[in-house]
Amino acid sequence: MKSSRLIKIATQSILKNKMRSLLTMLGIIIGVGAVIVMVAIGQGAQSMIQQQINSLGTNLIVISPGSSNSGGVSGGAGTYNRLTVDDADKLRNESIFLSGVSPEIATRGQVIGGQGNWRATINGVSTDYQFIRDWDVISGRFFDQSDMRSNRKVAVLGMTVADNLFPGEDPVGQRIQLRNVPFDIIGVLAEKGQTASGTDQDDVILAPYTTVQTRLSGRQFVPQILASTAIPSDIEAAQEEIKAIMRESHGLAQWEDDDFTVRNQSDLAETAQGTTEVMTMLLLAIASISLLVGGIGIMNIMLVSVTERTREIGIRLAIGARGSDVLTQFLVESIVMSILGGAIGIMIGFGGSYILGEATGWSTTIQPATIFVALGFSAAVGIFFGLYPARKASVLDPIDALRYE
Repeated sequence: MKSSRLIKIATQSILKNKMRSLLTMLGIIIGVGAVIVMVAIGQGAQSMIQQQINSLGTNLIVISPGSSNSGGVSGGAGTYNRLTVDDADKLRNESIFLSGVSPEIATRGQVIGGQGNWRATINGVSTDYQFIRDWDVISGRFFDQSDMRSNRKVAVLGMTVADNLFPGEDPVGQRIQLRNVPFDIIGVLAEKGQTASGTDQDDVILAPYTTVQTRLSGRQFVPQILASTAIPSDIEAAQEEIKAIMRESHGLAQWEDDDFTVRNQSDLAETAQGTTEVMTMLLLAIASISLLVGGIGIMNIMLVSVTERTREIGIRLAIGARGSDVLTQFLVESIVMSILGGAIGIMIGFGGSYILGEATGWSTTIQPATIFVALGFSAAVGIFFGLYPARKASVLDPIDALRYE
């Protein structure tokens, strides 16, 4: 029998009992819809995290302090800081793969100016910082080398600081006080948003690290050094180069461990996305239970259908139909019911993802592959749970089937 004919007969059989068929497909509809929504949330979360990681900068590499070790007890990463401005200068002068290097001297303090005061992070950085972080200035300018050499008291405000101190106005040309030190505002940074950990990147003030180190911080060591490469393919080679230059700068012998840590964006992204992947798989497993329940429902209804149509099966077998023909007919009916339920579930999943995204503000993303996987899984459910009833129908004895009341 032709495939088109089998599908037509299966569709007619499903439409004869519309309500029963709909209730049978309900488990598949709910299961597929739930899977689509859960995957959309998980993929959306991963996409959002990747965007937030990318917002940290272009091909970013972070050099941070290493760990201390006292009496065989490790203090953990960041507890032994030997990073200096000289290290950053050495990296800038000797590196082949790095396109930008900037120390980052961070301190927090109360900022006074405009229409009040605001507590913000003050980062002392170099001119390369703007390109490393790929951070545009929407008003005014970024500080330059002459500002750095002259230790000028100039500052570039993040959007959060600008909005709180100078709401509704351009702060460029105004003056603020950082720990009683007056700074002239020369620029405002474009909005960056939050990081994957929820930190507001715009709640910051940037100033020349030479000024911050001498006027505000007074620290000899710097919390971290940022660097970047011109192209992503250079990151791995750049990390090895950084390690060699830093070990030479710190005078480390071959047998001594690194007293610093070098990480890139991929390391940060893997750490952040690992959690979302686990949660996505957990939610997916929970949603898949509905598909299992739906498959059992299809098997039960198909068994009922075999019982109801026993005489019909007997007539088919008596006039020459083979057992394989009966098996195929019932199996196709089960598959059509599953795929139809899956298609409805996909539409509900699309609608549910959109509504959830609009209502909560969460990012939801549905990849085309998800749709094909959902349809394929629906068909697999139809085959798996429809095989037993179909086989039971195909092995009926024609005479017993014709006598069945």
